[in-house]
Amino acid sequence: MASPKSSSPSPFHFTVVALCIVWLEQRVSSVVLVGLRNHHSHNAQHRNPMLHTNQTSCALFMGSWVRDDTYPLYQYSCPVIDSEFNCQMYGRPDTDYLKFRWQPANCQIPRFNGGEFAMRMRGKSVMFVGDSLGRNQWQSLICMISAGISPSSPTQFVRGDPVSTFKFLEYGVSVSFYRAPYLVDIDVVQGKRVLRLDEIRGNANAWTGVDVLSFNTGHWWTHKGSLQGWDYMEAEGSIYEDMDRLVALERGLRTWAKWIDANIDTSRSRVFFQGISPTHYNPSEWNAGAVTTSKSCYGETMPMTGMSGYAGTYPDQMKVVQVVLSSMNKPPFLLDITLLSAMRKDAHPSIYSGDLTAEQRANPDHSADCSHWCLPGLPDTWNQLFYTALFYLH
Repeated sequence: MASPKSSSPSPFHFTVVALCIVWLEQRVSSVVLVGLRNHHSHNAQHRNPMLHTNQTSCALFMGSWVRDDTYPLYQYSCPVIDSEFNCQMYGRPDTDYLKFRWQPANCQIPRFNGGEFAMRMRGKSVMFVGDSLGRNQWQSLICMISAGISPSSPTQFVRGDPVSTFKFLEYGVSVSFYRAPYLVDIDVVQGKRVLRLDEIRGNANAWTGVDVLSFNTGHWWTHKGSLQGWDYMEAEGSIYEDMDRLVALERGLRTWAKWIDANIDTSRSRVFFQGISPTHYNPSEWNAGAVTTSKSCYGETMPMTGMSGYAGTYPDQMKVVQVVLSSMNKPPFLLDITLLSAMRKDAHPSIYSGDLTAEQRANPDHSADCSHWCLPGLPDTWNQLFYTALFYLH
């Protein structure tokens, strides 16, 4: 699990102009949405997701957050939500963060329809593979589908480790989460945890034959001290106590990429990769240099408006992801949620992440979770974009 108390490694700062250059030059194959089909929603303002006249593509991941009082799509009573994500249940007093919709800069995208998702995925399987940010999105998707079908429709939920599965029995749809924070294998040898940068078969056996796969990794590679998830790394038969974490990440991702290229039949399976989810532990990043005594996302209630003038953080890990994905024979669809999520400083659990003690809640600088996201909340947008790419991208 990405630690709510740990900070990201030294981030690389970009202005919005630089971010746009990065996107335009490096991401065009991943961010261009071509040929959105007609899709009708119950809400009038969502009835025309078609591209505007004379436009042929949609920059899906560039845009702004707009208020929309028809959100959220489900309530915090959705039973699959873990306590660490259930901000309303654990006392978050504000609700404005639930009322924002992602608006791409030059097009409309379809509103998520849980009933349609279940029908179009009838008899198929979806699996999220990765760390707790993948679990965040997995639980969101279950709640979003559930809100669109009959409450009496039978379901089955089996929690386990490393895999948990929720089934919509009427539709034969399974939505699973497989916990593999590094994607590559980690084994215990003589009582020590060994992260095997060149091995993935132990995990990958569970992914074979899944119809839709969504992978993520990132946060666990940065952890040190008591939060570090391994004792040694192994690469090419050599054992390391440590190495440059970006080098290790790239090595692990290349092992994953080789497995995808060799083992996934893209005629029957769709593969996605979730971009690096940003954290908000440094208010100076969004306060444009203003003097602040705060050291976390605590108390943030509104997203950044527009993109003008925002000096956000662009994770170095995202550059590693882009390099590896661009080298693949069968590159997955990059769900490029980094910048749109960076604008949502208001959407983290903060101190409303389960049963914190009174002392912890009184000291948000040390206890606020500014890494994960509230549910309902931002991961619902990730799933709307996932839904758009899955069903409306030719």
